[in-house]
Amino acid sequence: MTASEIEVSTMRRAIVLSAHGLGRTSPNPPVGCVILDASGQVVGEGYHERKGEPHAEVHALAAAGELSRGGTAVVTLEPCNHYGRTPPCREALINAGVARVVIAVMDPTSREEGGAARLRAAGVEVEVGVLADEARLVLGTWLDVLDRKRPVVTWSYRHTDGQIEPLPPELVVLESSGVDIVVAANGHVSEALPGSHGSDVFTVPSGAPLEEPVRFLEDLYLAGARTVVLATGTDLARPFIHGGLIDRIVVYSESSGPSQHRDPTRQTPMLPLGFVVDEVSSQAGCIRVDARPVNVGSPSGEAGRA
Repeated sequence: MTASEIEVSTMRRAIVLSAHGLGRTSPNPPVGCVILDASGQVVGEGYHERKGEPHAEVHALAAAGELSRGGTAVVTLEPCNHYGRTPPCREALINAGVARVVIAVMDPTSREEGGAARLRAAGVEVEVGVLADEARLVLGTWLDVLDRKRPVVTWSYRHTDGQIEPLPPELVVLESSGVDIVVAANGHVSEALPGSHGSDVFTVPSGAPLEEPVRFLEDLYLAGARTVVLATGTDLARPFIHGGLIDRIVVYSESSGPSQHRDPTRQTPMLPLGFVVDEVSSQAGCIRVDARPVNVGSPSGEAGRA
């Protein structure tokens, strides 16, 4: 049996819900879930907000109450199958009497045989791979970090009058949305949105050595961070560039008019060698340029939930 039109549409809603967890759930993944009753009507929604708190499925089941019995759970990531800080979500779904579970992406960190297998063994119908590529738009960074074993790094700066400069405060705030850690122009390392993560599962390491980027990122990874923005000038970013540790660049390019004289002795390329433009848009009174390393595609997909 394949997913119905209602289930596909509902999965898109679950994907949007999951994005509310970006910059909050690390080291857990951002996940969304929607419950349909037996007649296919939406009766509950939920998303995972931070590690140590209820997962998306539990929030959605709580909202649906008894209406979930005989219904369908539509979830962006395979329900977890282990006891961590919270009980396994596959157990919550079985106990709620859900008859069918529709999953976008399988969890590569799933314990033992996996949540989907345990659901099937309990008589629950399971459909996998529904809108997986769309779900990876939110889960992509989390999945990438599983392979990298370090946070994904974005270098964001302003390019004006042919020079690279650190972001002004208003653009730092804009770039801080949905990420874990921000490195300021003066090298100060802070939680992007103070207090947004679980205090006992996420820390900002003190004295992390920016001049040793591999060790710096390792410290951040062990502390729970999965995404980092360098809102700095070239000097602080240079060790990361030379180490091949910049995964994405965001440039805010400014112009003083349609005709401008430039001093040829004071020109810095907008992008370092080895990067290509991925997207160009108008934002915050600037032209925003998104770039990626040559021969690297869009993110595929963040570690197991606990």
